[in-house]
Amino acid sequence: MAVSASDRSQLVQRGRALEYFTVGYNTVEGLVSIIAGLIARSVSLVGFGLDSFIEVTSGTALLWRFRHDCNEARREALERITLRIVGACFIALAVYIAFDSGLTLVRHEKPERSIPGIVVAATSVVVMPLLARAKRRVAEGIDSAAMRADSRQTDFCTYLSAILLGGLLLNALLGWWWADPVAGVVMVPIIAKEGADAIRGKGCEKCGCG
Repeated sequence: MAVSASDRSQLVQRGRALEYFTVGYNTVEGLVSIIAGLIARSVSLVGFGLDSFIEVTSGTALLWRFRHDCNEARREALERITLRIVGACFIALAVYIAFDSGLTLVRHEKPERSIPGIVVAATSVVVMPLLARAKRRVAEGIDSAAMRADSRQTDFCTYLSAILLGGLLLNALLGWWWADPVAGVVMVPIIAKEGADAIRGKGCEKCGCG
């Protein structure tokens, strides 16, 4: 359903606010996760932190896209470029986690318990679904393929948060050191598929710019 110019403007403003929150939240989440992961030698926690910065990249691109919302040609070009850049980042992340998780399993490197990591993962399990839902509402309102793709990335962050939390808790409570790298391995096909879909431009199907 078409929206009026004033309604669209309000939705764009709401989208900007959501992306500013995405950039801010994921910057803090990424820094805490990477530092805590390095201290605890947790490959899945470091990988989760790197994923947070991919979310920051995506959010920044969406903010740029919203600045040119009235220019349809530029908006569509930006959506194509954003999807492919983020897709390449996901593929690189999948390769890193696969390599590091495999090395950890082979060497039997036991990660330390990470309370900050558990707190970050638990918080994201709550925050990310709410953020994804809000993004989808804006995406439907302004018919933005890029915003839809960004909301899927936020959904994806929810899944990673749940996997990460499970691995960290199993290690902390039961001493299952292998749960952490296994959690990393579980992330790999999810990340790789998301990256491949983005590179192929699947997020642009509805807008026709792919």
